[in-house]
Amino acid sequence: MPSDQELDAAIGRLCDAIAAHDQLYVAFSGGADSAFLAAMALDVLGPERVVAITAVSPSLAALERDDCAAFAAERDMRWIEVETDEMEQAAYRRNDGDRCFWCKDALMRAVVPLAGPSAVIALGVNLDDLGDHRPGQRAAAEAGAVFPLVEAGFTKAMVREASRRMGLSTWDKPAAACLASRIPYGTTVSVAVLGRVERAERALRALGFDELRVRHYDDTARIEVPTTQLADVVARHAEVVEAISACGYRYVTLDLAGLRSGNLNQALT
Repeated sequence: MPSDQELDAAIGRLCDAIAAHDQLYVAFSGGADSAFLAAMALDVLGPERVVAITAVSPSLAALERDDCAAFAAERDMRWIEVETDEMEQAAYRRNDGDRCFWCKDALMRAVVPLAGPSAVIALGVNLDDLGDHRPGQRAAAEAGAVFPLVEAGFTKAMVREASRRMGLSTWDKPAAACLASRIPYGTTVSVAVLGRVERAERALRALGFDELRVRHYDDTARIEVPTTQLADVVARHAEVVEAISACGYRYVTLDLAGLRSGNLNQALT
């Protein structure tokens, strides 16, 4: 947990980083990082100089899109949805190690014409993200995006604590990467597969499991939940199997290592 002094200093640096721009278009996924960045930008620049923009595609779960809408309404923030075309790109669908590059490339191509010459596009990347395989960051940087949380020295823990201070509803929201992150590299990304994953995760949430991933391996679903909830899944195995099987999976498995965000990136090492 960051000290009050550390957090106050980081918030001051973030305000300076945001104030350096006339207008910010914040790439807004509805997660803790982008929500915090959007809220801070709103406080620093005012509602006329900040736009939250959400990329809409089959890889965005409907629940996440709804969360974006609710947060924007809650903060009285200008919010725009843009359709992105990554699914039309063969480089994205083939799902190699650079898949995220093509996703962010599609986002930047959609947003840049909207933003205009005086606006800057900002992403909610924090220091902890820099240690993972994130080619999307490269695509965004090459297109001129900025990373104010990195400039200000924010870690994920600092984002959550600052968000809690501000009373943001997202302060403790579990990380929720795009649906394509559930598909192992080398397996083709398709609308049908993304839809199956989304239905399976929605079914588990309906059973009360809020923090989870359903990894897609053809006709096998590999469920990840925090290790503290493994016993709960086992205890309710009949309901879990029924719910996941109804989504089109023949085999339902539970990963005993628990939930690990980005763990499919291990295949690249």
